[in-house]
Amino acid sequence: MTGVGGGVGQSIIKSLAGTDYEVVALDGEVLATGLYGAAAARLIPFATAPNFIDEILRVCREEGCSVLFPGLDAELPVLSENSEKLAAQGVRVIVSRPEVVALSNDKQLTFTELTALGALVPQTVDLSEVAIDDVDIPYPIVLKERVGGARSQNLFIIRDRREIDSLLLRGVELSAYIAQEYIEGEEYTCGSVTLDGVCRGVIVMRRILRDGDTYKCFVVRDAAIEAEVARLIQVLQPFGACNVQLRVRDGSIYIFEINARCSGTTAARSLSGFNEPKMILDYLLDGVEPDFEIQEQTILRYWKELVVPNALIEELRADGALHETAVAAL
Repeated sequence: MTGVGGGVGQSIIKSLAGTDYEVVALDGEVLATGLYGAAAARLIPFATAPNFIDEILRVCREEGCSVLFPGLDAELPVLSENSEKLAAQGVRVIVSRPEVVALSNDKQLTFTELTALGALVPQTVDLSEVAIDDVDIPYPIVLKERVGGARSQNLFIIRDRREIDSLLLRGVELSAYIAQEYIEGEEYTCGSVTLDGVCRGVIVMRRILRDGDTYKCFVVRDAAIEAEVARLIQVLQPFGACNVQLRVRDGSIYIFEINARCSGTTAARSLSGFNEPKMILDYLLDGVEPDFEIQEQTILRYWKELVVPNALIEELRADGALHETAVAAL
């Protein structure tokens, strides 16, 4: 799996720990933590590099990898566009088709497409087409970058015109943003697994955020949320894992983001009986139908120190690879 310097890639490593699957961790940064938490590690170029796909193929061939899990949003478009090329070389990428990736990457497109599907979505305005002064959304409003964005970076909750003026003075280019209705209510992150065009299951977690990351989550069984997420997933037809973020206000479900990949809370879901990476691998490689039993529980996240000998870091920096020398499981 790629992107092991971040929460998504590390969550996949944790979910597959103790299983029969051998994990090769990939990242472009030598200090990416997940590189030292797997049995094997390789340095790869960033997704913007012209040789990114060729290097992915070379590494998968040398390591004997048949399945690739992306861990970074920036990699999804290029991997989706090249998924058939990778498959022809024996590497199955757990990535959705380009249309689904585009929808998840573009928040205005998310609003347009989900509204057309009958979902409740916070009112959203593209600030490249409408001036901020002409936006007809009452305060507070949420400003987000239209394309990309992760961990609530460059997200602003605006309570009055003075805060907009402050952003403009700081040089924030609002034409790259969308303005969105702020939904007051509990926030949820929901995982799903879709295989052969069928949504095989949904897990719902209420969450509390800190600095854009989930740091307290509560697994719940909520029939209404599960049904709405499953309905949309079945229509959108992602492949593999897909994450839906939403809020509930006065009993109404408002979906504000879709991530066409595993999530930073994938490991927490695995601890709760819904192991997305393992279900996907079991089905693709062994034909085992997804099976799960969700436990309603509370998960509190905390830092875990990983001590890495300097010699290992230098070996990876020099050779671009580590084998059977991981210092510990994450």
